[in-house]
Formats: sequence, structure tokens, C-alpha cells
Amino acid sequence: AWDVAGRVGAPARAPARLRAPPRATTSPSTPRMPLGTDGTLTLETPAGPLPLHEYRLRLAGREWSVVHTGSVLGFWDEQRFLSEARDRVPYGLTLWPSAIALAHEIAARADAWRDVRVLELGAGTGLPGIVAASFGARVRQTDRQALALDVCRHNGARNRPRDGSPLAIAYAEADWTLWDDATRYDVILGADVLYSEPMQPHLRRIFEGSLAPAGRLLLADPFRKTSFPLLEAMAADGW
Repeated sequence: AWDVAGRVGAPARAPARLRAPPRATTSPSTPRMPLGTDGTLTLETPAGPLPLHEYRLRLAGREWSVVHTGSVLGFWDEQRFLSEARDRVPYGLTLWPSAIALAHEIAARADAWRDVRVLELGAGTGLPGIVAASFGARVRQTDRQALALDVCRHNGARNRPRDGSPLAIAYAEADWTLWDDATRYDVILGADVLYSEPMQPHLRRIFEGSLAPAGRLLLADPFRKTSFPLLEAMAADGW
């Protein structure tokens, strides 16, 4: 994971203007995820039902559970995944190693999350934000894919505390190129979000416009070559 502090006292840059702000909801609405005859959980999509699998993360005596359409656990898994036709399965529905790594990093700082305002970019299955919320953070999970947010909601609901109260998570469909969230967050989370070079200027604008003074940016990245120029440029600018 790559952890940097925002530049204290740096002038805030105005966020990019949008045609409309990201839509957010804290409603407990859940997507259609019926059980099959064999007990398999499925996600209803316009392209048909997709089988879902469960991943359990156990750390420091605690456990979290999320569902996903498949997992990528290594380089060859990723190459095979990217070489297949994925027209009907958004990448965000897959469980990626960076999400697991980021969740570990968040859990390692368990005492640091109480009442912290957190923005998660490209939330996908939602594991990092869910772990942060379970330690008391107030999280806004964002993704461009509505289906990914459906899975986020479901995963958030399945990780409620024992008293049944909902985690403090809001959900928003958001396009990085059309970002207009004026809220300043104490922490911005991102798991493997730097993969697209054309998107990096938009991400840089979000980092600078949405992070509170003295806030922190916590990223997990599998050392993609495309990530290095942005990270090096930010380091040179004092991040």
C-alpha cells in the first residue's frame, strides 16, 4: 500500500464541474441475489444471472465476508482474466489482490478510523471501505458501475455489527471524468485505481480537490508500470 499525507496548508484546487453531482444513497435497498437450487448465490443482471462466490477475511480476531463474481490472485490469473471476453462482467465485480491488501492495511490501523470521513474510489466489491466502516469510519463508496454498487450494498449489509445496526456507508455512482463532490475527506482509499493513464489526471484532480488539509491518501497498487509516473510526480510535488 502507498500512504501519503496531503500537503498541509496547500491551496485547495476547485473540483471539476459536472453536469450533475454523483448520486448517493444510504438506503438499504439490495439487488436481486436469489439462491439457486444448489444453494449458490447469484446476481441478477440484464445479461442473465451471474454466480457469486464468498471471500472471508480474518484478521485480529475479526471476520468480514464479501461476495464477488471471481477472484484474481496472481499475475497469470490477471492475464487470463483480461484476455477473456468480459463484455457482461464489470471488472469491479471481481475480487482483486489490491483490495485484500488495502483491507489488511486498514485493519492494521484499527484505532485510527473512529469518525473519520472516508472516500473510496472504484469501490468494486467494497471490502476496504467495509473494513474501515466496521472500525467506526463514515465511508462514501463510489464506483462508475451500478452493478458494482449493488454488490457493495449487499456486502455492506452482510457485515453489519451483531446488534444489526447498519454500517455508516453511503453509496454513489461516480465518473472520475465528471467529478463534482465538494466534500473534503480525511482519508481517500483506492485499490488498484491507477491502471489507466488517461484517467490519472482526473484522479489527481480528485485527490487534490477532495482531500482535507492534512488528510491522507491510502492506495494499494500491484506495481503497475503505468502507476509510477503519477506516484513519482506526486512525490516530487510534496505528497
